[in-house]
Amino acid sequence: MITPAEMAAWVVHDDERLFVVNKPGDVVCHPSKAGPWSSLSGAVREFAKLASAHLIFRLDRETSGLVVFAKEAKMASRLQRAVQQRRVSKAYLAVMTGELRDPVTVDQPLGDDVGSPVFVKSAVCEGGQKAVSHFTPLASSSGFTLARVVTETGRKHQIRAHAQWLGHSLVGDKIYGPDARLYLDFIDHGWTPALAAKLLLPHQALHCAEIDLRPAGLPDVFRAELPADMREFCTSHGLNC
Repeated sequence: MITPAEMAAWVVHDDERLFVVNKPGDVVCHPSKAGPWSSLSGAVREFAKLASAHLIFRLDRETSGLVVFAKEAKMASRLQRAVQQRRVSKAYLAVMTGELRDPVTVDQPLGDDVGSPVFVKSAVCEGGQKAVSHFTPLASSSGFTLARVVTETGRKHQIRAHAQWLGHSLVGDKIYGPDARLYLDFIDHGWTPALAAKLLLPHQALHCAEIDLRPAGLPDVFRAELPADMREFCTSHGLNC
């Protein structure tokens, strides 16, 4: 459950239009049946005393970083339409396995991975939906890369699936990392020393670091630093972050 003190520490921006938070990598965005403080959407509504909090776009539970809420329906509709039209710019930071030396664009279609033991998994496949991701290495050392990632499309698990296709899966990724069955192990047994040895971090090392609303006609650019665990991982492996 989220506490009011935690929520207060996550607030990046709060005005009459928008409420922006820096979500940790273990919080679900959408409302749940366990009460308002069990999800980011519910906690924002309770904390900010809003009749409704309109989620503009979601992050996967284990992805950290910026999440934008609109405080009223008109602004929500405007921003959601801008997101659909790709007029909201987002940049992610990812810690990838292996050393990526040069920028690379992955233009590979994504669809359901029908052969995976995890039914939610996406994969590069013939006949999938168009998906384009740009990976720019910022630092490489000790068998890892810190990269800036920008997407042109918004497919399910796009960055994670494209990183796996590149052969540079994200550190800590239970589904797109060394073996998708690790996700099933996690569901059954929780976080264990055996999983820690294989995955290195308890959640995928993916962080929404910047959101630029200027292409949507608003003056706002929001930024959020890496969470402590990703920052510590980078420091300990010689990745300047």
